[in-house]
Amino acid sequence: MPEAGAFRRTVTPLTKPHITDTHLHLWDRSGGGYRWLDSASEGLRRDARWEDVEQQHGALGTTRVVLVQADDTLEDTRAMHVSAERIEALFEAQQGSVCRVDIVAWLPLDDPVRTATLLDDVAAMRRVVGVRHLVHDDPDPGFLDRPEVRESLALLAGRGLPLDVPDAFPRHLDQATCLSGEIEGLVVVLDHLGKPPLGDAREMVRWERALRGFAGHGTTVAKLSGLSTSGQGYAAGEDLRAAVDLALNLFGPERLMFGSDWPIAPVPFDLGSGTGDLLALLAELPVADRELVLHGTAERVYRRAASDKH
Repeated sequence: MPEAGAFRRTVTPLTKPHITDTHLHLWDRSGGGYRWLDSASEGLRRDARWEDVEQQHGALGTTRVVLVQADDTLEDTRAMHVSAERIEALFEAQQGSVCRVDIVAWLPLDDPVRTATLLDDVAAMRRVVGVRHLVHDDPDPGFLDRPEVRESLALLAGRGLPLDVPDAFPRHLDQATCLSGEIEGLVVVLDHLGKPPLGDAREMVRWERALRGFAGHGTTVAKLSGLSTSGQGYAAGEDLRAAVDLALNLFGPERLMFGSDWPIAPVPFDLGSGTGDLLALLAELPVADRELVLHGTAERVYRRAASDKH
């Protein structure tokens, strides 16, 4: 699949103070919403709380977390704001290791007037470093192509806010590529590397072709996240290595970010089962490259507004 390997197979220790988890979900089902969980594995059908992962991240050495929306509602975004404040308060009280928490929020992208109003709301946008819509669950496969959505995405570009695109292959990866080429200045972040079909040789060829098109635009970024549940996941070890190697060759470490996708994992709510094999691969990279993937790229891509620097 990829060109000459990016890995050097020389393991060097992970640097604990420089890990950013760019993809973590929290949810509380008591208020409704999160309907997609009704068809998820039984182990995921409970509340996802920071307390369930705090010690695991502390052991890993994570210092920054990006909470990512898991429901297309403003209520979900408000809940993330509350969680972010609480997590940072724990650090201030010397009771936690994560000093900074940011948010990839939901906005009503099919309503550019409401989107513009929310973008102007300083309180609503505090901590927001990106925007996402669950396009893979939207009944309209052409959601990203709607003129009104394109108008909202142009507003995001004007504010320097990236768009996250989840679970893109095969339904939305080509659309994400088109967005990158047609909306000036829009940074498009591909969650979970587009969900490569690990373990399916024929589909992996199709995925690689689509990923090459996406990576060809300089404003695109990809997350090394969610791979433990992508296709056959870590069980397809050779495909996992090939997929990460391809990503390093296409994007370079300066356009790749690490994310856990917690609590989604082969063993739900187990951070290690969702990240262990991936982190082992990243440990083979030269230190400078690894630090970009684990921390540096997120600092460049996921930035708070100038008035809200932490």
